[in-house]
Amino acid sequence: MEFQQLQQGDTGEDVKILQEKLKILGFYNPMITGSFGLATKQGVEAFQEKYNLEVTGVVNQETWNRLLDYTEPAVAPISLEPLLSYGSEGEKVKELQTKLKALLYYTGPIHSQFDLETEIALKRFQLLNELPTTGTTTNQTWNLINTLYGNLNDCVTGETESGGTNTFTYTVQNGDTLYAIARKYNTTVSALKELNSLTTDTIRVGQILKIPNENFDEEITYVVKKGDTLYAIARRYNTTVDAIKKKNNLVDNTLQIGQVLILPANSENYDTYTVVSGDTIFMGKRKKCLLEESFVYG
Repeated sequence: MEFQQLQQGDTGEDVKILQEKLKILGFYNPMITGSFGLATKQGVEAFQEKYNLEVTGVVNQETWNRLLDYTEPAVAPISLEPLLSYGSEGEKVKELQTKLKALLYYTGPIHSQFDLETEIALKRFQLLNELPTTGTTTNQTWNLINTLYGNLNDCVTGETESGGTNTFTYTVQNGDTLYAIARKYNTTVSALKELNSLTTDTIRVGQILKIPNENFDEEITYVVKKGDTLYAIARRYNTTVDAIKKKNNLVDNTLQIGQVLILPANSENYDTYTVVSGDTIFMGKRKKCLLEESFVYG
């Protein structure tokens, strides 16, 4: 199957197919737009790095072939996660309920029974995230749940170790390596292994790692949504258009849906949130994170 070569700035049906396949594999998490923005480029680069391709951010035929190898039904890789559906039981059902609850789809108790309430929550997740609404935890569904849950943990979770080391937790996603995580969070593989008592470099999807926070850049990242302008984002985060442009090396005010912006470290989100019955401070912060990170939720 032949597809055109794609790069940042391209649009069209082939870009939609690219985003769909990256989403299946857990390398792309915004909505399918058909517009090749920064988020798409970052997903392509992560995929290329994971599968030992030249990391260019450009989708040539070799990258297309590898994407097709891992997403076509006949040759799709076996999921590391089990296939769960109505009637399933066990610890993995509890994990599914926990993650769906954190993402605000599931409101029932955490137990080991895949009941009707769990099935409804899973179908709702699939429907709102543009996945086949099967009520079964397919490879594609697990990948997206783990990706969104991991990003949510980055946003809301922080802790201090007994020795005084400030840390936060990160949930391993499809395609991750210790080296990639260390580079992303400005730390080292050795530091990650020591903090998490790891004896090898092997990690698994869904594993929760502690990340040292002392070197972590406190800048805010923002994913551009439909209708956004630089002026609106600057006003929302109490900063200026010029500051955002300088931080992101922008030459004009043009934005693309899915583009990731770095906001100045002293930015402050002035959005309001109305407390509803049953909310806690943690729940309110989690909803705020879901909104800011463009996660789809009910």
